[in-house]
Amino acid sequence: MKNSYWLTRSREAVWHPCTQMKQLEDYPPVPISRGEGIWLYDFEGRRYLDAVSSWWVNLFGHCNPRINAALREQLEQIEHVMLAGFTHAPVIELSERLSRLTGLGHAFYGSDGASAVEIALKMSFHYWCNSGQPGKTEFVSLQNSYHGETLGALSVTDVALFKDTYAPLLRHSVQVPSPDWRLAEPGETPEQYALRAAESLENHLAKHHATTAAFIVEPLVQGAAGMGMYHPVYLKKAREICDRYGVHLIADEIAVGFGRTGTMFACEQAGVTADFICLSKGITGGYLPLSAVLTTDTIYAAFYDDATARGFLHSHSYTGNPLACRAALATLDIFEQDDVLAANRNKAAYCNRVAAPLRDHPRVRNFRNAGMIWAFEISDAPADFARRCYQRGLEAGLLLRPIGNTVYFMPPYVISEAEINWMMEVSYRLIDAV
Repeated sequence: MKNSYWLTRSREAVWHPCTQMKQLEDYPPVPISRGEGIWLYDFEGRRYLDAVSSWWVNLFGHCNPRINAALREQLEQIEHVMLAGFTHAPVIELSERLSRLTGLGHAFYGSDGASAVEIALKMSFHYWCNSGQPGKTEFVSLQNSYHGETLGALSVTDVALFKDTYAPLLRHSVQVPSPDWRLAEPGETPEQYALRAAESLENHLAKHHATTAAFIVEPLVQGAAGMGMYHPVYLKKAREICDRYGVHLIADEIAVGFGRTGTMFACEQAGVTADFICLSKGITGGYLPLSAVLTTDTIYAAFYDDATARGFLHSHSYTGNPLACRAALATLDIFEQDDVLAANRNKAAYCNRVAAPLRDHPRVRNFRNAGMIWAFEISDAPADFARRCYQRGLEAGLLLRPIGNTVYFMPPYVISEAEINWMMEVSYRLIDAV
């Protein structure tokens, strides 16, 4: 079948996410027939380098043989059983391994990042109720933050394009200044600015801690803000401030966890452990929907009671799905067996070297890197830059998805040096062409 055949059927049946559907009349989606490594292939044989890991989820390439094998094995055992009243080996083993990695315990599972955020917000609020402080109902997040698009997650998100339409449905939340170093004053270092931003958090909590349940933060990188990066000292100070005022710290590691910023979890770079950690995206290597929230023993104990109403009565039909958990276990196996974090450090160093011409391009501003994430802004970009760059990239065989005038790379970890070279060369040409 040709691409046109699938496009016709898709146009009649599919409502695409984060898309103004009318625009697909002029800019149709790309029908994908298969994937291999970091490449996606359409039905006419054209291939596209997946430089954004299919919305930041794919870690070890499409159709990874080791994850495929783990899923085939699991298919012969059990595909799904409800986790209410039942348990199974994959969810137990995954929970144990996540606990060892995070220093937190008793994993609670959802299906995607937004549901993980919802779980953490509800758990924090309910903990304070169970602890005799029902007045702690408010949440604080960073300016330009993004935590998902369900109503609770959207309430602590600060991206107007996603939030404004639904404002009447959302809970009030407070945003404090972002430590994103692009917002620093001239001459101010990223660390100095991060410390100044932390002072704003402290000033707010000093006044409002009695009514604040939690502060939720994307550690080190604010993805939807255009890959806004900041100094780890902010997380260290946030941990100290939350402890001082009795406020939970929720680490939204959905996009930045599993090695994206150079360590398994971004909070490690500040030497802090959050009260809640939200995980998703790369947890299954990009294979199946899964999210998890882990928390402290103290928080868990506040729900452990004879009274049913004091329990956390939240559920999803596919909570802890065995296939998804087995994909996650296979993903963690690859991290351990291949020493992925060390390999990524070498790969990132190589990428930074070959990116020198791109970094020095006269239109490039704020070139930055955190682990396996690179980003930069284009000066004097036209209003439709993101769409034009995306389209020109596809024509060249490169899948980019700019955020405004920010171009970023977030490739699967299996990208080779030759593929890095090609990605950088094509991107350089795109800057001049768009």
